[in-house]
Amino acid sequence: MYVLAAGVFAMVTSEFTVAGLMPQLAEGLGAGIPQVGYLVTIFAAAMAVGGPPLTFALLKVPPRTALMIVFAIFLVGNVIAALVTGYPMMVLARIISGAASQAFFGIAVSMGVQLVDEQVRGRAIAVVMNGLMLGTLLGLPFATFVGGRFGWQSAFWAISAITLVAAALTLAMVRNPAAQTDESADSSKPTGSELLVLRRPQFLLALASSTLIIGATFSVFSFLTPILTEVTGFSDGIVPVLLLVYGAATLLGNVVVGRLADRHTVSTLLIGTGLNALFLTGFAIFTDLPPLALVFMLGIGLVGVTMNPAMAVRIQRAGSTAPLVNTIHGSFITLGVIIGSAVGSALIPSYGLRAPIVLGIALAVLAIITILPALASPHLRRGAYDDESLPTGSVTRAGSRGRS
Repeated sequence: MYVLAAGVFAMVTSEFTVAGLMPQLAEGLGAGIPQVGYLVTIFAAAMAVGGPPLTFALLKVPPRTALMIVFAIFLVGNVIAALVTGYPMMVLARIISGAASQAFFGIAVSMGVQLVDEQVRGRAIAVVMNGLMLGTLLGLPFATFVGGRFGWQSAFWAISAITLVAAALTLAMVRNPAAQTDESADSSKPTGSELLVLRRPQFLLALASSTLIIGATFSVFSFLTPILTEVTGFSDGIVPVLLLVYGAATLLGNVVVGRLADRHTVSTLLIGTGLNALFLTGFAIFTDLPPLALVFMLGIGLVGVTMNPAMAVRIQRAGSTAPLVNTIHGSFITLGVIIGSAVGSALIPSYGLRAPIVLGIALAVLAIITILPALASPHLRRGAYDDESLPTGSVTRAGSRGRS
């Protein structure tokens, strides 16, 4: 689990690097800050659109081999980014890296939950997703420091080195899931049958919930720096420290939610999202009072993006643990990032920096509405997985072929 988290850390660090090096990239690529900002959106769009097809193409490949292929593609994207001198090639590099990143998340989460007992799948997801939290907490500052000190190209070379280390560890220490004996693992069933989950109302509601939960959080997180400096009144020098504390809160929240996700999936999502709505409301009302704003900001960190383990468990119980299912889920999470940041950006010119926070409140309330129907689903309430009703796909089949 921890080795898989190292791979996630590499992916997330690459994703956030552009945000930390905007001035340097603008100068080096001969582009404006808005153009460099679009590189963030391009990466996210590549994750949402490119991740599922790449995962689908690798369904019949043993999971560990699939991860190595994705590592290679991701490495190519980052090497291109380190070598480019113009904006168009950087766009290509971000598309390649983004698609590989989303595919890695889906395959790694699917592989992780099949390497542990069903009763601790939520904790396993939390460990893998610690790579995401550590990418926010440590990866972004590291890449920003390296790029600022030695040139922005060096940040992508450093990420390439981290990728190679993570790939080597994965090859040496991560095994393919053991073969499962249930009839759902029949290799005669088509891999496309994994898409049958899209007919399930509870699965579609779970996708909507994840999109809205992440959208609510990123509508604020995307603009934390200008909110804290221009509205709350913190100095530029203290904001990095506050973001570091925010990152620590997300790490703590991820661990707690991982512990609760297996036995209390729906209630964890309801309570966590309800608290997030309250913290967002408090942040909107008391944004200009530094002590209270800081408390509510940390609250958002504790119960915002940290719902990931519970969201993933709900998705797997409503659908399956197959890699394509997890990658589709990741694409909808990325859609939440796009909605929160894009709509928030559109609201700021007319309504000011508090507008994205109000948007976050609205998205959190909508998320609660999409979670409530899960209370009426017996197998979701009792924590049962529904893989038996759907072919697991190639995670199981590939695992049996790749088992040594």
